[in-house]
Amino acid sequence: MSEELNPETPETENEPIKQRKNGLYPGVSDELAESMKSGWADTELHDLAPIAQAGHTARRRAALSARFPGQRLVIPAGNLKTRSNDTEYAFRASTEYAYLTGDQTQDGVLVLEPADDGHLATVYLLPRSDRENGEFWLDGQGELWVGRRHSLTEAEQLLGIPAKDVRELPAALTGATGPVRNVRGHDAGIEAALTDKATAEGDDELRTYLSEARAVKDEFEIGELQKAVDATVHGFEDVVKVLDKAEATSERYIEGTFFLRARVEGNDIGYGSICAAGPHATTLHWVRNDGDVRSGDLLLLDAGVETHTLYTADVTRTLPINGRFTDLQRKIYDAVYESQEAGIAAVRPGAKYRDFHDASQHVLAEKLVEWGLVDGPVERVLELGLQRRWTLHGTGHMLGMDVHDCAAARREAYADGTLEPGMCLTVEPGLYFQADDLTVPEEYRGIGVRIEDDLVVTEDGNRNLSAGLPRRSEDVEAWMAATKQA
Repeated sequence: MSEELNPETPETENEPIKQRKNGLYPGVSDELAESMKSGWADTELHDLAPIAQAGHTARRRAALSARFPGQRLVIPAGNLKTRSNDTEYAFRASTEYAYLTGDQTQDGVLVLEPADDGHLATVYLLPRSDRENGEFWLDGQGELWVGRRHSLTEAEQLLGIPAKDVRELPAALTGATGPVRNVRGHDAGIEAALTDKATAEGDDELRTYLSEARAVKDEFEIGELQKAVDATVHGFEDVVKVLDKAEATSERYIEGTFFLRARVEGNDIGYGSICAAGPHATTLHWVRNDGDVRSGDLLLLDAGVETHTLYTADVTRTLPINGRFTDLQRKIYDAVYESQEAGIAAVRPGAKYRDFHDASQHVLAEKLVEWGLVDGPVERVLELGLQRRWTLHGTGHMLGMDVHDCAAARREAYADGTLEPGMCLTVEPGLYFQADDLTVPEEYRGIGVRIEDDLVVTEDGNRNLSAGLPRRSEDVEAWMAATKQA
């Protein structure tokens, strides 16, 4: 990785260029600086078509405007975060900003200024890096280092929103009057400019609204989620084909295999892939992925591709590494499958959100009583939550641009709410018998099973977006055998 000359952009042409402490060049001559200013072709892009979701983002901003009349609304994309020294993590725009603009560039800020008939929206962005002051080749974020940015004019054409230079925004916000709401936690500079204007209570209300607004997906969003799931199905197929290589190495081979598919067909993984083999499957969020992969054990693979528009899948399959379940593994797996079937059947418009969780948990409690692992009756087990020793987590969650979407919604609008057509959620029951759990027979210990699918609520029930991956134990075995031979 090369070293840039100047990690900090000079604010004016007259400001001395700051050099890296251990850079190899002593400075920039006047002649070189002058040479770098000229001799470059015009690369401005013209007649750009709006991005695919531009019409949807416009409707979302209109709904936001109607909800908060007369108030200035500030929604930042966020800034780069340092990974170590002078390297940064890959940037991912805040969900709220991307949802309302379709833009994903760092340092962007959407501002809705109150007007007589609603709001005037402006997106504040970094313009093309400056060639006059040398920013484009001397700054660590200059175009010759990290690539070309869209000009403000190009951004306006793509997003359908007037664009201005974001470097002017803090001063403008500092002098602003009237009520202001800001989505906190993404841009410290914007928060500092609003420190005496926005309130925590008002900002929380804005974030809550934007979280609840995402609960019902439009047709564009459902299409993107289907793309994410389809790519995820391909990723699971990729993994099955290389299980022998994973046995020779570790869970990291599985993680890397799925990540390749995520980067080829999408933007990234939507969350840290859980590639849990053997007893690691009993750890709900096992993302270290450094364990052994052994024939005869189960692999719990919980992974999702994120699309270029930032919608993520979230799918789990529990697979026999050698392609065949043992009798005990199959018994536990089939119990989880039966539980998931009951949960999926409960997903329909007008049902309570928690109905699918209750239906799934009832089946799992029945199995635990049947197996003699907990004393019944089943109603007592559920009332006291005794099944949770082995089921551990809730049976699903909203899904969208965040893997746990709509997390800031009010409880009455989410967990205690009612399902509507267009809502997207996961159904993911599991049973987990810890390796050190002395309350279960020894042969159960170290077995973890979870099955997770992504559903959209339809007018008459639901549609399983991830139906392309088999779920029944015998179908899983047949699919694995066919995939390995393909």
